[in-house]
Amino acid sequence: MIRIALDCYGGDDSPKANVEGAFDALKKLPELELILAGDETEINALVEEEAKKHGSDLKSRITVIHAPDVISCNEKPTDAIRQKPDSSMMKCINLLRTDPTVSGMVSIGSTGALIAAATLRIGRLEGVMRPTFCPILPTMDGGIVGICDSGANVDCDAYRLHQFAVMGSVYMKNAFGVENPRVALLNVGVEAEKGDMMRKEAYPLIAGNKNINFVGNMESRDLLSGKYDLVVCDGFSGNVLVKSVEGTAVSLLKKLKGGIMSKLKYKIGGLFMKGLFTEMKETLDYQKYGGSILLGCRKVVIKGHGSSNPVSVCKCIEQAYTAQTNNMNEQIEALLSE
Repeated sequence: MIRIALDCYGGDDSPKANVEGAFDALKKLPELELILAGDETEINALVEEEAKKHGSDLKSRITVIHAPDVISCNEKPTDAIRQKPDSSMMKCINLLRTDPTVSGMVSIGSTGALIAAATLRIGRLEGVMRPTFCPILPTMDGGIVGICDSGANVDCDAYRLHQFAVMGSVYMKNAFGVENPRVALLNVGVEAEKGDMMRKEAYPLIAGNKNINFVGNMESRDLLSGKYDLVVCDGFSGNVLVKSVEGTAVSLLKKLKGGIMSKLKYKIGGLFMKGLFTEMKETLDYQKYGGSILLGCRKVVIKGHGSSNPVSVCKCIEQAYTAQTNNMNEQIEALLSE
């Protein structure tokens, strides 16, 4: 059995979405056990509600631990992790730190608090400068692309970008079966000499690593083209990139829907294309792709969107499960030691 801790608070639809997603994950993964952290009374009531829908056999693989406090996104991360040891997030972090049978955790709570707690309480892999987030987005050719980093390291240098390329490559290969991932460096142009000093220094470092399939610089407009499997960037640029793409996708779908409903002839045409629109919505729905793994941490940590629904929570749990089953951390340490 693989045991994973789930922080049941911190999201827009928590804790209901978290518990529903937990049961969905248990149905998919028969070798999974979950530890749910939250207020015992509230979480147990939700567990009983879901058990009536899905059966008591799934409930037998759930343990609830009492965690009455919540770390909000408005709190200073270092103060919150010190002052709220009974929060749902810190209960999960401490389980990872002290219980060797707990393989990973999932949280959709405060990003800053999660990074600080994971780094300070769990620690980094040997040779890792700083852990990094790597979310996944769909591409236009039906594939996926990872973005590393997307917010964990706002300030970076060339050596960190090089490490992001190493860790991200291992993740894309082991978690998603992408053989020899095509790695690009986010830049303002595709030419090797383009960019600021950090990217100019990072380019030869990444290109010179025989374990990385480096294909050069990438402009942001090509992120979803399907030409790349992993895009390396600093946390500031990566966060802006990911949120811009997600926001654009949502806005375009809303605009398309509004346009179809504006005239009768568009409504009639929309009926004939309903299947296509449904496929587009499914493809562009970032909730289906889970959250961001915190690469470089000693234990598996997955950070989901604050707006995560049960589908996204379930996917985040699947990500944690997969990352644990393929010994990814051992491979990262081996490559960094070279």
